[in-house]
Amino acid sequence: MPFYQKRGEIPNKHHIQFRDDSGNLYWEELISREGFSHMYSNVYHIHPPTGVETVGELKKINLVSADQTHRHHHIRTANMNSNGDAISSRIPLFFNSDLVISKAHVSDSMNTLYRNGNADEVLFIHTGSGTFKSNFGNMKLTPGDYVVIPRGVIWQIDVTQDMRILITESSGPIETPTRYRNKFGQLLEHSPFSERDIRTPEFVGPVADIPMGVEVKLRHGIQTYGYQHHPFDLVGWDGFYFPYIFNINDFMPITGKIHQPPPVHQTFQAHGFVICSFVPRLFDYHGESVPAPYAHSNVDSDELIYYVEGNFMSRKDIDEESITYHPMGLPHGPQPGKIEESLGAKETNELAVMIDTFKPLNMTVAALSVDDEDYPYSWIES
Repeated sequence: MPFYQKRGEIPNKHHIQFRDDSGNLYWEELISREGFSHMYSNVYHIHPPTGVETVGELKKINLVSADQTHRHHHIRTANMNSNGDAISSRIPLFFNSDLVISKAHVSDSMNTLYRNGNADEVLFIHTGSGTFKSNFGNMKLTPGDYVVIPRGVIWQIDVTQDMRILITESSGPIETPTRYRNKFGQLLEHSPFSERDIRTPEFVGPVADIPMGVEVKLRHGIQTYGYQHHPFDLVGWDGFYFPYIFNINDFMPITGKIHQPPPVHQTFQAHGFVICSFVPRLFDYHGESVPAPYAHSNVDSDELIYYVEGNFMSRKDIDEESITYHPMGLPHGPQPGKIEESLGAKETNELAVMIDTFKPLNMTVAALSVDDEDYPYSWIES
């Protein structure tokens, strides 16, 4: 979702001399996608961004698929044993070659910096608050925030109140849906949100210069690099490449005379999956409408829904922080009695995040450890 931003002090042309008051040259760094052929930002450092003093050992992360029966799952993530900072508390639950979905119960602020060199990330802040600090600037974190972090951004989170976070790591760029953008990248009039809803970093200028460790996420693990100078030494930047926040409560739902399909709730797209937002909305207004969603057979996608808050009208026995996972090849839909309960209802007050993947997901042992084994039988009529 490109739109131009500028912060701090920058020269009037790319790649020309840019000096401080003492005549010292600033260090220009280009951060770009697809080589030199896509979005980019130019950032300007006091010190060289390449000044690595130490290289640590690779701490391997092996994602292992648990043996699982092909069935529907209800994962009660509130019961997970997770704590630490926004990186150490992560527990992977689902993965395939396009993404990794994790949950984190964040109790601590980060003492080091972090950069994902292998994936873009979306952090969904379910509860809690804090400050997201990056080399581009700072952003306050509040419940309902989607924090979109392109790969290569260096960041840390300071916790004000313990946080529950759903994390999606994407092998490709996280983008707004193509059908909601014009050819210039601007969100269209009929998009369920606009650029006015996007929060971008507040520039704070260079921080105190101290040696700093950066944990870099690579394909098979995390490796720590010790930098001679703090990476947050920018005097300015401009471009189209930066972290940003969109809050789920700013999503304006599209409704209709009859039930609207999930694509109207789409918020982000990426290679191999989409992210949708279910928010409070008016129900259909046809005289014989059925507000509850119809049964659906997933033949080309896996469906995962993370329940945030409210009355989840098509499901029973669902808690906040629950995840339902409906794999491709099996029909799913409202549980018995939920269609009848929905008739005549005027609105719903649910909040939920849905992730649909176009390749099958693998589950981890951690996910199965908080799985409700009776969930596949919850459609049996009593």
